[in-house]
Amino acid sequence: MRIVVVNVNTTASVTEAIAASARSVAAPGTEIVGLTPRFGAESVEGNLESYLAAVGVADAVARYAAGESFDAVIQAGYGEHGREGLQEMLDVPVVDITEAAATTAMYLGHRYSVVTTLDRTVPLISDRLLLAGLERRCASVRASGLAVLELEQDPDRAVAAIVEEARLAVEHDHAEVICLGCGGMAGLEEKVRAETGVPVVDGVQAAVTVAESLVRLRLSTSKARTYAAPRTKKITGFPLEMP
Repeated sequence: MRIVVVNVNTTASVTEAIAASARSVAAPGTEIVGLTPRFGAESVEGNLESYLAAVGVADAVARYAAGESFDAVIQAGYGEHGREGLQEMLDVPVVDITEAAATTAMYLGHRYSVVTTLDRTVPLISDRLLLAGLERRCASVRASGLAVLELEQDPDRAVAAIVEEARLAVEHDHAEVICLGCGGMAGLEEKVRAETGVPVVDGVQAAVTVAESLVRLRLSTSKARTYAAPRTKKITGFPLEMP
């Protein structure tokens, strides 16, 4: 089984960290391929960057699909746009880490909270959870105040800030599970769990297990209506290469 994990930003070191986290939980025989978009922002922390990332991710997947086969795709951006476009474009399962983390958390406790990066990303995550029908079990979405790239530049400060917000989510928002709300937080779950005493879900790792399950069950996106393949038409001056 081959699963493609696509970073939403263009920072290669973030892609490497995401892919490493995915491999840490992948079943024997599952190959993880990390992709970095060839255009887009170095970090995604707003709507404009997110829409640009949606095109960059679709382009990266289409280019890879032109020469390689794979069994599933994971979009490794928390609260980002573009998952629906990938579902139209592909005949294999597409899993978004935001939804994978939340659905996994719902098996583990009554209410979950998301701890993310900057405050400006909170509405994007809230909207994604609302669109997916997952907001009713969400106790809160909290911002650590750190930018995406700061997570790898100053890991000690990152852990401290994330742990503090997770602690507040448990104590004040009555969260019973914490979701790490950024692909760049991959690998921090054990430290946050040790400090808070509650289950901590990394979206990338959760998405891998969901994707593997869908492949084993031989299930993929319905093409009956909403995610039917895009109609063939001329696209002028657009960088995306359709498969």
